[in-house]
Amino acid sequence: MTTGKFRLAVDIGGTFVDAMELDTQTGQFRFQKASTTPRKPSEGVLNAIEALGTPLDDVDLFTHGTTLGLNAVLERRGAKVGIITNEGFRDIFLVGRANVPDAHMYDFQYARPAPLVPRRCIAGVRGRLDYKGRVVDELDEDGVVKAARHLTEDHGVEAIAICFLFSYIDPAQEQRAAALIREALPRVRVSVSSNIAREHREYERTSTTVLDAYIRPIFERYVDELEGRMRESAFSGRFLIMRSGGGAMTAEAAKLSPTNTILSGPAGGIAGACFLGATLDRQDLISFDVGGTSLDVCMIEGGQAVAAFEAQLENHPLLISTYDIRTIGAGGGSIAWFDEGLLRVGPQSAGAEPGPICYGRGGTEPTVTDAALCLGYLDPDGFLGGDMHLDRDGAERGLVNSIAEPMNVTFEQAAAGLFDVLLAKTVGAVRQITVERGRDPRESALLAYGGAGPLLGPLVGREMDLREIIVPNAPSGFSAWGMLSADVVDDYSRTHIQLLDDMSPHALEAIYQEIEGEAAASLQRQGVRPDGASLTRQLELRYLGQEHALAVQVSSNLDFAATVQAFEEQHEARYGHRMEAKVQTLTIRVRAIGSTTKPPLFKLPAKSGDVSRAMVGTRQAFCFQRRDKTDFAVFTRDKLAPGDRISGPALIDEGSSVTVIHTGQSLVVDVYGHLIVTALSEGPKK
Repeated sequence: MTTGKFRLAVDIGGTFVDAMELDTQTGQFRFQKASTTPRKPSEGVLNAIEALGTPLDDVDLFTHGTTLGLNAVLERRGAKVGIITNEGFRDIFLVGRANVPDAHMYDFQYARPAPLVPRRCIAGVRGRLDYKGRVVDELDEDGVVKAARHLTEDHGVEAIAICFLFSYIDPAQEQRAAALIREALPRVRVSVSSNIAREHREYERTSTTVLDAYIRPIFERYVDELEGRMRESAFSGRFLIMRSGGGAMTAEAAKLSPTNTILSGPAGGIAGACFLGATLDRQDLISFDVGGTSLDVCMIEGGQAVAAFEAQLENHPLLISTYDIRTIGAGGGSIAWFDEGLLRVGPQSAGAEPGPICYGRGGTEPTVTDAALCLGYLDPDGFLGGDMHLDRDGAERGLVNSIAEPMNVTFEQAAAGLFDVLLAKTVGAVRQITVERGRDPRESALLAYGGAGPLLGPLVGREMDLREIIVPNAPSGFSAWGMLSADVVDDYSRTHIQLLDDMSPHALEAIYQEIEGEAAASLQRQGVRPDGASLTRQLELRYLGQEHALAVQVSSNLDFAATVQAFEEQHEARYGHRMEAKVQTLTIRVRAIGSTTKPPLFKLPAKSGDVSRAMVGTRQAFCFQRRDKTDFAVFTRDKLAPGDRISGPALIDEGSSVTVIHTGQSLVVDVYGHLIVTALSEGPKK
């Protein structure tokens, strides 16, 4: 294992691949971008590393954020999956919750898409546990092997998902079935529900296991190919992959549990937001990540990102630990279109191929990037530091043909209208994680990053009267930067439904110690030293009769009275009331954390305060305060210094992104070089 001087992080986005290098000896960062290559994702990663020029033989740690599993599900190009479940319960996955997605609630012609696993690829075998985990019917071992052979030989199944009733209580039958299949059919991938989520709700557990099996073969091939190509270039360091719920895991661990990477795209940025918030003494932040295809927002409270333990992907539930993120299809590549006479933006995206019209790669539909260019925010000759020329004339024609003429407005009004629609969607996403959960967004700072985050963030701040907007250094590569601060993390859970009054602290402690033993062993397998490992406990509680629960932090000194009080306070903060009902335990959770050395942040020297050194001229651009074009002062970000102050309208250009300061807003550069945007009537937070 190398002890090289560099750390490397690479994040794949919908349009670009971002690569960030940290020199551990000097603490300096370097950043490069390359186009995403959807047909062969590893090529884009290797191109970004090549553009960066980092010597792989001197890289100690490589951390990777990938959307491979997510895209495989969205594009329906995963493996052919079969399911083996209990006899008589073949239709659990197909029936699901028999609900209609919220977006189609009033669509009486809605038809569910074809299932990932057709019924012919689902087999039931004899064997059954009851709700207490007692064996009702012994497992038919010959039937398991026969079912697996039928699925693979007659239906061409590549991966098998095993999910038995109540296996979250006792996984023995599932584990035995998996061992039999692996022995009889060693080339078939097997995903076992009790290895992935030992939690109740058989449909959700089955869905999670199916998605694991669906992406496992292509995920393994991708990781093996990328790691092999890097090893050929003399890379011998640790290879980590970001997790959906924060932190990272080794590539080997990720191949055993690929569902934990499905939503890893935004995870690096949120990890970076938590680290940066602690450094800047901003405990409450709204992370605001606007990339090429999507916009992701997450609330950070008390220095910790708000977590969730279930996610939805294409209407498939996932029982995985993840950040509580609101994602909308509103990125730089999002396409503007008409729906029954109404202008809409996204969720369709031009992506990397062909991309926005202005990229000149064959795109024909106007996007957010095209509108930003026409509004004067982007320099057509300075995009990506001048490495990419933007076709402004083409963008204007696209806006005129697709939006301006149907609306009978000018192309500038059309571009501004596109931003108005985008802004409304964005504000709605921020409100979902703040106002709708009893939080006042004005009490938090907005951390704007991603290629289009600095462009849109100040506009959102102005619309929502936010306290301040923070634009970090290298915002378009912030997610990759955040990966450099990610710890090694693993999550373990166990459903245990019991009234808290009927449970003894000793019994609960015994369960925690069993789970903690598994968690500690996972960290050890991933190369974490015992002195760098820590375990945190959570307990999910609910009032008797409720369906959903709230997670409460608990210590090793179990105090039931304090735990109930914390639960009731959280319940009142979330729902506005407490109840007289008894409290019930639902899920016992343990998070294992292997701490890593965090990248250093250096304070920069102040200069004279004369910002003329960074000013490169003026440019006509659209000001939403004035609802018209006006002169914007244009500044180069790398020439700004701590203490510099700029009043809008102004553009801060750094090649890969542009911060737009409108009339009525001001900016100050903090001691680390971050941009702090506030309303002119207010100063930045001291």
